[in-house]
Parts: sequence; C-alpha cells; structure tokens
Amino acid sequence: MVSKRTSTITRETGETKISVTLSLDGGGKFEINTGSKMLDHMLTHIAQHGIFDIKIRASGWDQHHVVEDVAISLGKVLNEALGDKRGITRMGYALVPMDEALAIVAVDISGRGYAAIEAPFKRKKIGDLDTDLLRHFLETFAIEARLNLHAKFLGGTNDHHKAEALFKALGRALDSATKIDKRILGKVPSTKGTIESS
Repeated sequence: MVSKRTSTITRETGETKISVTLSLDGGGKFEINTGSKMLDHMLTHIAQHGIFDIKIRASGWDQHHVVEDVAISLGKVLNEALGDKRGITRMGYALVPMDEALAIVAVDISGRGYAAIEAPFKRKKIGDLDTDLLRHFLETFAIEARLNLHAKFLGGTNDHHKAEALFKALGRALDSATKIDKRILGKVPSTKGTIESS
C-alpha cells in the first residue's frame, strides 16, 4: 500500500508570500494565482499534463522573486511528497509538439539537483512574463526538487508555443518519473539503496 503522496509548504520572506500544495496522485486539478497570468498558464500545464493536483498562491513586489520562490516551493513539495522514493519509476521523458514548436524534457529523480536548459526565446517577454524567468524557474525547481532536468527546444518560431510545449513536456516527464511501478514496490530505484532527499 502506497502512502498518500502529498505535501504543503508555506514560505514567507520580506519579498514574497507563497503557499503550495501538491498531490502526486491527483486528477490534474489546479488552483493557481501567482500574480502573473502567463506563469499561471505555464504552471497549469504541469498540473494538467502531470495529472497532479496543485494549489499555488503567490504574491510579492518583484516578479523575479515570485517566480524564484514559487520554483523553490514547488520543488520542495515535490521532493517531500515523494518521501523516500520507494517504488517510483524515477526517470521519465516527454517529447511534446505545440503547432510548429517541439520540446523535449527528461528528468531523473536522483537526489541530485541539476539542470541543463537549451531553450532560447527570441522575445524578452511572453505576455506579462520575462522569458528569462522560465529558464530560471526550471533551474531553481530542479535544484529544490533534487532531480536532474534536461530541457531543449527541437523546433519552433513562436515563443508562446515553445514555452507551452516545454511546460507540457515537463508535466508529462514528471508524471512518468513519479509513477509507482508495482514491480518494485517497497524498493528504492537505486543501486545505492537510497536516494538523497535533503
């Protein structure tokens, strides 16, 4: 029997106030309000295509700090919800098209935070969000979730389409990696017998 894989974190600093709840075995439900419509839009793709239930409330005086602290909090709740990682598939990837755009994301829930991002945008903004903050979000999320994350654009001309493909692929890759494999119930998917969580 797998325990309930959920976690909640509240993070309050002089710059931001963040609340994040994550259920790994959800149905793709989301309630997300970060103060940026475009960031909300990207995060809903993680919930819907990862089939996670996610609630996020975030506020702050500077967009950079809000994006960074949401990434920190979401990474931490993912790591906590996974517990000791027993029975998880551990690795996952997704190749996702969005019209002319194509993105690939691969993850390994290894206990080591690392990000390799090859996802350049032509514009400085998509909607109300600085495009550079999407890269920063992914890097920060990977470090706090203690996973390896590789993300790359394989094609695309429209920055909005490229960003959507990227976050849909992230959701799908995380869904694959966090799934319970019944063949290894009770076992940690590592030759070391453990995956670091802190």
